[in-house]
Amino acid sequence: MAIKTEPFVINVGPQHPSTHGVFRMRLTLDGEVIVDVEPVLGYLHRGIEKLAEGRTYTQNIPFTDRLDYLASMSNNLAYVLAVEKLAGIPVPERAEYLRVIIAELQRIASHLVGVGAFLNDCGAFMTPLLYMFREREKILDLFEMVCGQRLTYNYMRIGGVSHDIPAEFLPALDRFVTTMPGFIDEYDQLLAENEILLARAKGVGILPEELAINISASGPVLRGSGVRWDIRKADPYSVYDRLEFDIPTGSVGDCYDRYWVRIQEMRQSVRIIRQAVEQLPPGEVRTEVPHLLHPPVGEAYGHIEAPKGELGFYLVSDNSIAPYRFHVRAPTLINLTALRDMMIGWKVADAVAIFGSIDICLAEVDR
Repeated sequence: MAIKTEPFVINVGPQHPSTHGVFRMRLTLDGEVIVDVEPVLGYLHRGIEKLAEGRTYTQNIPFTDRLDYLASMSNNLAYVLAVEKLAGIPVPERAEYLRVIIAELQRIASHLVGVGAFLNDCGAFMTPLLYMFREREKILDLFEMVCGQRLTYNYMRIGGVSHDIPAEFLPALDRFVTTMPGFIDEYDQLLAENEILLARAKGVGILPEELAINISASGPVLRGSGVRWDIRKADPYSVYDRLEFDIPTGSVGDCYDRYWVRIQEMRQSVRIIRQAVEQLPPGEVRTEVPHLLHPPVGEAYGHIEAPKGELGFYLVSDNSIAPYRFHVRAPTLINLTALRDMMIGWKVADAVAIFGSIDICLAEVDR
């Protein structure tokens, strides 16, 4: 016999630890079943896009660090690519290889946090997250060697990178890429067939392929739904067209597929780094550009395959020292538009896992 109940609304966040920052969900429930979802944004809005229009092109690089502070190097890269396209600035070959090495290290570091936090949301309290932070610390050590920072880096420069890698960097990087596949195997052994993870993630929060395409999803969220789309292949930048790697894709589009894609992407990143180190040429690491850059009147869009998806910067120049318009195509904001479709029909406990599987950073969403 069906029991008649009245729908009621609960707020999850913006202080809830599983909202991964100041995100708020208004869930309309029938018992524990979700019948409607309203994402509420804006608690972290800092107006970076408008602030950037009052600063020089170089001064804006540190702003990009703070968009996704778990993938700051990638943000630096996407922005300087857009400026270089706008101003027609060449980049030395060595700098291009260094950018790829750094960007792939950043991809691994970001996925380690994304997967660890997702598993925490699924109920594996802290253990997998701490295992993954162990390897992330090694990447942060490498970044500290390169630029002296461990979270916000300001390493990329218009025309290259701020400075060359120190002598101790490549031996330390070699140790990392040699041992990292074994640690990924360890994660697989612990998690891939873990009955709790399978119960919480398999078949849960399915994002169909057609819907993923229609909402312009990108990154592991899109590839988890079976769409083989990666900007490093589709519109290669830096020296990705010289490197061999695969694009892991899921088949169902559920939480488990999104988890699996991130694990496999870490393996591919190690593969890319090894090739880039082997091909790393000598030479300069930066093209000298004026301190106050005056790009010609025009517009440019530079984009990359960031850890969370397509990160793009749209810039408009009026030939002054600051962008006339500055807009960020933030991947996690776009990916969040699928949240309602992924959650309706599931229960409150599933909502936490589904939301965690998207892997968002609120600073990038709200900007």
